[in-house]
Amino acid sequence: MKFDASQFDGLELDTIGQWPAAAKLLLAIVVAITIAFLGYIALIKDKITQLDNAFAQENTLKESYRSKYHVAANLDLFRTQMAEAEDTFANQLKILPNSHEIPGLLDDITFVGTSSGLDFVKLQWQPEISKEIYIELPIDIKVVGSYHSFGKFVSKIADLPRIVTLHDFKIIIQKTESDSLNLTLQAKTYRYQGESNQ
Repeated sequence: MKFDASQFDGLELDTIGQWPAAAKLLLAIVVAITIAFLGYIALIKDKITQLDNAFAQENTLKESYRSKYHVAANLDLFRTQMAEAEDTFANQLKILPNSHEIPGLLDDITFVGTSSGLDFVKLQWQPEISKEIYIELPIDIKVVGSYHSFGKFVSKIADLPRIVTLHDFKIIIQKTESDSLNLTLQAKTYRYQGESNQ
């Protein structure tokens, strides 16, 4: 079959039945490709997107299943660890002073300081600072004494049965006969936020 381009001249859609076989075949191919393309756009493209989403969701669900399976398989271990964590938290709360013990804490700090050879110039509570689960109770302290007395004082504060932290140390040399030192610092103790103030 020889291709002749002249057979495509003067073709009109009104006379499609009289077109040559090659023109009809070409038109049928163009119509089939157009229908296939439109069918792909209308029917298949959304299905492919849905399939890709389903694969992604499958991977997410598999990871979720693995993590939940791990938790379920180790549930007794997790319960034991949770009980231990609650006990540890309760024990830590016990070493925070409650509102009844706070005045005695000042007495303890005073005793520790005087027994270390320090003279108190200032020992004063500052306003409470409320945090997420605890209340911070700052105490401004100013003492006079020797460098070694300061070391004993800090060591004995660390040995107190309640949590007391020391912050903002400033040591100033006081020019006197004994060349004593002035120490200013802030001690902080803490109270559990859930404790009702009485």
